[in-house]
Amino acid sequence: TVTTCHIRTKDLAARVREADLVIAAAGSPELIRGSWLKPGAVVIDVGFNLTLDPGSSTSRICGDVAFDEAAKVASLITPVPGGVGPMTVAMLMQNTLFSFFRRNGVDPSLELECDGRVGVY
Repeated sequence: TVTTCHIRTKDLAARVREADLVIAAAGSPELIRGSWLKPGAVVIDVGFNLTLDPGSSTSRICGDVAFDEAAKVASLITPVPGGVGPMTVAMLMQNTLFSFFRRNGVDPSLELECDGRVGVY
């Protein structure tokens, strides 16, 4: 069962605690706490927030999940930065290439070789 929540969901922590997979994209720095997670859950943090680092005057980038807390409970977790961002860029490049192929009448099924490995794309 898929459950969609938002920052105003009643008892959000309880809803998160039921989930095997948590995809966080709320726009709220470190909203999802480690104590909210079901042990072994998979966490995909799509959030990207600039916030002040506690105890200093510098800012830092963080996600919507409190990473250090959540990493102790989750079986897998994406970091912020460096998690879904690089995959987003890779998919954008792939889609741009495929659009070029379609526009120019080129078959987008390519057999490419890289370091002796062959892949069909």
